Amino acid sequence: MRRRFAFLTEIIFISALILITRCANYGDIFFGGQINFVDADCYSRMTRARICLEHPGTIVRRHDFENFPSGTSPHTTAPFDYLIVALATVLIPLSKNALDLAGAIVSPLLSMALGIFLCWWTRKMRLRFRWGFLILYGASPMLAHGFALGRPDHQSLLVVLVTIALCAEWALASEPSPSWSIVSGASSALALWVSLYEPLLLLGIVAAYCARSMMKRERRIGWVVFAAVLAIALIIERRIPGWPNWEFGGALRNWSAAVGELAHISLASTIWFNWCGWLLLLVPIVFWPKWNRKTPSFLIALLMAAFALTIWQARWGYFFVMIFAMQVPQILSAMRKPLIATTIFIIALFPIAQSWDHLFADEELAQRAENKIEQLELRGMSSQIDGAFIAPWWFSPALSYWSRQPGVGGSSHESIGGIVETAKFFETQNAEVAKQILDRHNVNWIISYDTDRLAQNSAQILGNPVPKNALCYRLDRRASEVPPFLRLIAQTGHFKLFRTEKS
Repeated sequence: MRRRFAFLTEIIFISALILITRCANYGDIFFGGQINFVDADCYSRMTRARICLEHPGTIVRRHDFENFPSGTSPHTTAPFDYLIVALATVLIPLSKNALDLAGAIVSPLLSMALGIFLCWWTRKMRLRFRWGFLILYGASPMLAHGFALGRPDHQSLLVVLVTIALCAEWALASEPSPSWSIVSGASSALALWVSLYEPLLLLGIVAAYCARSMMKRERRIGWVVFAAVLAIALIIERRIPGWPNWEFGGALRNWSAAVGELAHISLASTIWFNWCGWLLLLVPIVFWPKWNRKTPSFLIALLMAAFALTIWQARWGYFFVMIFAMQVPQILSAMRKPLIATTIFIIALFPIAQSWDHLFADEELAQRAENKIEQLELRGMSSQIDGAFIAPWWFSPALSYWSRQPGVGGSSHESIGGIVETAKFFETQNAEVAKQILDRHNVNWIISYDTDRLAQNSAQILGNPVPKNALCYRLDRRASEVPPFLRLIAQTGHFKLFRTEKS
């Protein structure tokens, strides 16, 4: 009875820590009487989920709401769409805006579910200093962002599935079992269904290191489950994600540099300590055979690979921090005495605490307040849009979701053609060129934004400076000088809305 009570107390504590960190941005999501989302990709996901909710059984294989009128063949798949839809269906009796609420809370709920699983799994595996793993999982700002409130992104589901697969492989390395083989096969196949990018590389490393054990009798049922799930995925999806046209290769590289999750992380950056704490300095312990007797070798290989991949692209940081957290118990075990290990762990959390404190600094709060004003203005303006539009690409998914109208731009690499077209439209000085772009995409509306940021982004994408008489300057600052086929309809503190006049 005492053990059960201790386990329940542990689950409550970890769940509370997860909720506090994942929902720290509550005020940025719930404001103005509406539910908002963290970034542009989230609105694209929610558009997919709305299509599935309104037309049950639909598998969204094309995005007609971005890169209009060509559309895209997206890399996103059905499982996360229908996870949001299932949650929204449960919430319908409780909320008038069940879909948006489901999108807002789906990632924190996934994080809580994973936290409960890890509490059970670490206890079952009898990991010494398991609490270090659980606390870092709950407290890391990087993992909190991956599972943040208002961030319906498939990366949260990927982290859950990959982590469960790694836990199953760890358990199999300790004691082969058909049940763990099923868990490994199912979670690995589902991860590959959700995305062929991160899971393919990470699980490929695991398969390479565990090649011999993969053929054991206890693993056969896992392979059957793995193959069955992938077969179902192929039958349901029936497509291969499209790749951008090579003619946009240069623009794609330029655009990628402006996307935060695709940025490089410097080896000397202090952000590593903000994510993992000072325990990162003790990571050489896991490479020392004398102190590392229980951690499977594939986890060490994964840690090295994830570290290198995070230097290349920040989006790998979620997996790096998760894999590092799994090795924290082994690092603390090297301290031998619980008092020393606990003291070192608490001190090591200092950079993480500083990172959380920075989120509530005056400058950060002012920036977030400004972003909320922009969201309110843009949402209000979207109600007037009744046709295809051109807007800065990072606003296009939100406008498309709110207005139910397609945009020329988008926030995915598949939309690079439309992104380039919007940049060309805003940077041109020639009214005839602007008119040709509008006609080519059958555009009815133009949304202008702060000239300096728009000009800087357009110049970065196109690889050349934006002239001072570019259309973006006239739309924002000299509306009386815009071409005669554009008519100002509405304006706010940050945006102007123009309608095209058909000749």
